[in-house]
Amino acid sequence: MDQVPEENFTTHTSQTTETRHPSPRTLGELRASGHIQRSVRDEIRNNLLSALREGRDPWPGIVGFEATVIPQLERALIAGHDVVMLGERGQGKTRILRTLVGLLDEWTPVITGSELGEHPFEPITPGSIRKAANLLDDLPIEWRHRSQRYAEKLATPDTSVADLVGDIDPMKVAEGRSLGDPETIHFGLIPRSHRGIVAINELPDLAERIQVSMLNVMEERDIQVRGYTLRLPLDVLVMASANPEDYTNRGRIITPLKDRFGAEIRTHYPLELDDEIAVIEQEADLTATVPTFITEILARFTRYARDHPSIDQRSGVSARFSIAGAETVAAAALHRATVTGEDVAVARVVDLESVIEVLRGKIEFESGEEGRELEILEHLMRKSVADTVRAHLGGIDMAPLVDALENGEPVVTGDRVTATDLLGSIPDPETTSAVLDDIATRLDAEADGERASAIELALEGLFLARRIGKEADETGQTIYG
Repeated sequence: MDQVPEENFTTHTSQTTETRHPSPRTLGELRASGHIQRSVRDEIRNNLLSALREGRDPWPGIVGFEATVIPQLERALIAGHDVVMLGERGQGKTRILRTLVGLLDEWTPVITGSELGEHPFEPITPGSIRKAANLLDDLPIEWRHRSQRYAEKLATPDTSVADLVGDIDPMKVAEGRSLGDPETIHFGLIPRSHRGIVAINELPDLAERIQVSMLNVMEERDIQVRGYTLRLPLDVLVMASANPEDYTNRGRIITPLKDRFGAEIRTHYPLELDDEIAVIEQEADLTATVPTFITEILARFTRYARDHPSIDQRSGVSARFSIAGAETVAAAALHRATVTGEDVAVARVVDLESVIEVLRGKIEFESGEEGRELEILEHLMRKSVADTVRAHLGGIDMAPLVDALENGEPVVTGDRVTATDLLGSIPDPETTSAVLDDIATRLDAEADGERASAIELALEGLFLARRIGKEADETGQTIYG
């Protein structure tokens, strides 16, 4: 961090440690404190190296990139490069970009009232230069938190040069300034990110003339506005994200802009099933209890969808697909609990039926597959359930449960059947209790809702293995027997 006096610097609460901004309020006090000015790239490099040296994780919440994307990104930042992240939708590109702010110094001094947040040691706009020359050591300063030094722009075809770089401000001209006066410029997002990070999402969506306007920023580190003879030595790290298909000279990106980025880093979907599950558990906002094996089914379902030839892989199957699936099954469980009066809402296999209907619009199918969307997704869901059953319940002797179903009453479940009713409908409890306990133990199911969910998974596995039958009646109930 910037070097400042230690007194009055941190306050402690019972839950967190809050850091107050340093105490210097004028340029003279800042100099006397021994403050050292650093560029944005130096801040990020030094803070990243410190975190690595101390064993701290500089990328909280980033899952599945530890051995692939993160090392590449760290090398690029240590080198001081502008970076473009290439990947399909839902691969965590924006999440990574927003995490970068944590590598900036927590507090940094700026000239009070400066439009571009200039460092007191280095004013760059005419107004700040004049102010610093007049006030000298009495130049007032304020402290800006790192959260205020990150700017993000979603590129759209209607983005203008004025949005990113700047333009003439007619209000300033109306105040009496001449058109040649640099102080008539209204600065855009990039110069306003001076001494910070600017992230541009979906970079190829910018019109070519807008991309051209960024060339000077990326190389000479200054801006040009309508022929004004104004040179601003900007200190800004430019980050961007793009789809690999668009980020080619045959796509929608100009070659000179590609050349300005020091590093191109490819992201990917989680390579391991455990990482896929971790992403769902981290990101999903669940309104009910969703057992881990239900989350695993959704993770497997998403991974199968990414590999299926009938699904357009160029558009990708986003991590948001599985996250939304987990939120949907939780909502279905809460809906059932509310309607039936259950005290605890726990998701079950029957709730997975709602996922396919709700989420099929989030993925794109290849041409020629019209009308088969539900059939394909139902097939992938069955495979996902079968894989999960084999992974967790393999080796359990299910014969007593199969025999009980053959010789007794069927088991009824559905979106209006409580966990208690489902458990109570299992025939011959004396014979089946041992196998039911084994199932519950394998799946860490203790409460009634969790046991009902675990047993429903086993019943679905037996059906998929063609050891028992399954029917759906007109009321929406599912009958195993």
